[in-house]
Amino acid sequence: MIHTRLALIDYGSGNLHSAARALAAADPRAQVTMASAARDLADATHIVLPGVGHFADCANALRARAGLIEALETNVIDGGKPFLGICVGAQLMATLGLEDGATPGLNWIGGEVALLERPNLRVPHVGWNALEIQRPHAVLNGLGENPHFYFTHSYALRAANADDVAATTDYGGAFVSAVARNNLFGAQFHPEKSQTAGLKLLANFIAWRP
Repeated sequence: MIHTRLALIDYGSGNLHSAARALAAADPRAQVTMASAARDLADATHIVLPGVGHFADCANALRARAGLIEALETNVIDGGKPFLGICVGAQLMATLGLEDGATPGLNWIGGEVALLERPNLRVPHVGWNALEIQRPHAVLNGLGENPHFYFTHSYALRAANADDVAATTDYGGAFVSAVARNNLFGAQFHPEKSQTAGLKLLANFIAWRP
């Protein structure tokens, strides 16, 4: 019996197939469906928005899919379905992205996505780094103290509300690496590339019933 139906948003951006494989590995009972149209979200119990590349490109590609943002609002904000944003997919939850000019996001989590300014370190930030979990959350359960995940990014969300910050990561200073509010969870890192810890986080998300 399929207990979870995952809609993985396909808008021409993101590690779509690696995310699909990781979600299936995290819980083989879950059904993973590629969702490229508004109608594809209706039967989903959970929704995942991946993203790789530039904020503006991803935002524009999402808006180019007729009715998809409206369907996300209906299913996620109004309908309360659990939502996971990954990397740029998490950044798109913000009010505004500042990469390649100012571009509106979904405005689900207040704040701006701004460049990591690290004069003495390489940017983009690429590789494994630890989460400093700021508060308990179902999606972060059972990961242990300071779990390590894989990152590749040059921009990060500066959250307007500290209560939305679920985890931070140190890279020449702290940046927001996970956000959460109600049925929303966003990961700046790539759980689909993060081996055991990543699969555990994805399994937690699949089991999450906020």
